[in-house]
Amino acid sequence: GNSVVQTEGEVLLSEGDSLTVNCSYESTGYPSLFWYVQYPGKGPELLLKAMKGNDKGRSNKDFEAIYRTETTSFHLEKGSVQESDSAVYFCALSDTVTGTAGGAEHKL
Repeated sequence: GNSVVQTEGEVLLSEGDSLTVNCSYESTGYPSLFWYVQYPGKGPELLLKAMKGNDKGRSNKDFEAIYRTETTSFHLEKGSVQESDSAVYFCALSDTVTGTAGGAEHKL
């Protein structure tokens, strides 16, 4: 089946620290990959996406993630976090053939 796994739970950082949130996926094909963010008191919103292997997803808040087919990973990275980045982060995939989706969450 298709699934994603995030390896950490809650992470505590200071402003200016770098962030990596690991996301690995399992899929029978080549899914589209997504990161969603949920800020306190709000609903989830799309942060970035990559539609095919080796694409780099970027957000307007300096987050990025590279769709690495060789390691089946889509790790979310930011060089310098701010207090305003405190949120829950979800990694998700979508199989463009079957339409199925899965996700996991990470709280920052």
